[in-house]
Amino acid sequence: MSYVDEVLEEVVRENPHEPEFHQAVKEVLDSLRPVIEKNEAVYRRDALLERLVNPERQIKFRVPWIDDQGQVHVNTGYRVQFNSAIGPYKGGLRLHPSVNLSIIKFLGFEQIFKNSLTGLPIGGGKGGSDFDPKGKSDREIMAFCQSFMSELCKYIGADTDIPAGDIGTGAREIGYLFGEYKKLRGLFEGVLTGKGLSFGGSLARTEATGYGLLYITEEMLKCHGIPLAGKTIAVSGSGNVATYAIEKAQQLGAKVVTCSDSSGWIYDPDGIDVALLKEVKERKRQRLTAYAAARPQAVYHEGKGVWSTPCDVALPCATQNELTLADAEQLVANGVLAVSEGANMPTTADATVYLQEQGILFLPGKAANAGGVATSALEMSQNSERLRWSFQEVDAQLKAIMVDLYHHIDDAAKRYDREGNYVDGANIAGFEKVLDAMMMQGIV
Repeated sequence: MSYVDEVLEEVVRENPHEPEFHQAVKEVLDSLRPVIEKNEAVYRRDALLERLVNPERQIKFRVPWIDDQGQVHVNTGYRVQFNSAIGPYKGGLRLHPSVNLSIIKFLGFEQIFKNSLTGLPIGGGKGGSDFDPKGKSDREIMAFCQSFMSELCKYIGADTDIPAGDIGTGAREIGYLFGEYKKLRGLFEGVLTGKGLSFGGSLARTEATGYGLLYITEEMLKCHGIPLAGKTIAVSGSGNVATYAIEKAQQLGAKVVTCSDSSGWIYDPDGIDVALLKEVKERKRQRLTAYAAARPQAVYHEGKGVWSTPCDVALPCATQNELTLADAEQLVANGVLAVSEGANMPTTADATVYLQEQGILFLPGKAANAGGVATSALEMSQNSERLRWSFQEVDAQLKAIMVDLYHHIDDAAKRYDREGNYVDGANIAGFEKVLDAMMMQGIV
């Protein structure tokens, strides 16, 4: 049995109830087979893969908080510090009822390679809680965040672990978390990213993941002789990533005709009205039915269905495993040219394979949505320097990082006879840097 297969079996055996984590590890290690096979004896001797798939530290804790009626609730908090070979742990905090250890480990494992691909000195980590901020008052969210940070603060710091936002964790939540950290630790430092501009946040951070998604997608298309301008794009989601992906796509001359939330989705043949979408989702925090009510030409559909829309480019920006094999088949039947993942692993494994087999240009999330964490690292740099860069400076650096990232994964794929396979290219390119650091630092 090969070393990769031995480790895959071990991961399933030692983590029996963590299917999302199994999926992430298998996807990465399968891509790395050609790299591992070249030096299998050395890597096996040093237990390199065992060290890679086991977090350096995983923390689980209770989070008690009191609602507006005086009722006490108890949620579970997590922080998985996966790998610090190339820098301090970096990764978001997800607040959603679906959060469990398997999902946090899957996200944290992916984060190792995503962070490596940015070229910046940041390791991989992830955290969160099964707390649901939807329907909660500001005071209730503050109560949860303060309780959550009262435990998390023991394990993080500007040079140790720098959490950020994720699903359910926006500027409001980051503000409450930072305030409690500052109070408990007596330190004003860049311990969280995604902060407000008045206390150390970076311009362009809000836009970064969505903008970065379009920068790398445009570069990929350009390198295949396909202009982005004039193309029709389908986007899922209506949160931060989706909103700013739509905004940048339309700035670059494409037309985005869909978006979605957990209840349903919108088809707008004239192109999504970004100003209206921001009003509905960011300011009023309403469902997409409010968008349809304000825009007569838009059609609202209950449930799922975004990927039934004919498009040239598909950008899944909602959540993991949202684009299934049936969806991929529908996209191909409708003539899609490219799929770029704005969310973390939103395409199921069989759908990914199918799209690649059909010759569709496919960019995995660890590369395509790396703009957010890249700009978080730029925020860390600004905090360390006690400076704030202009929007244009940050945006220019973001675009350069994403363009370089595309060429980095394209080169890695070609070096291992995987030309055009950007899943393998991203995993190999991300792994090579982490591998080099781990080997040079000894058995730690």
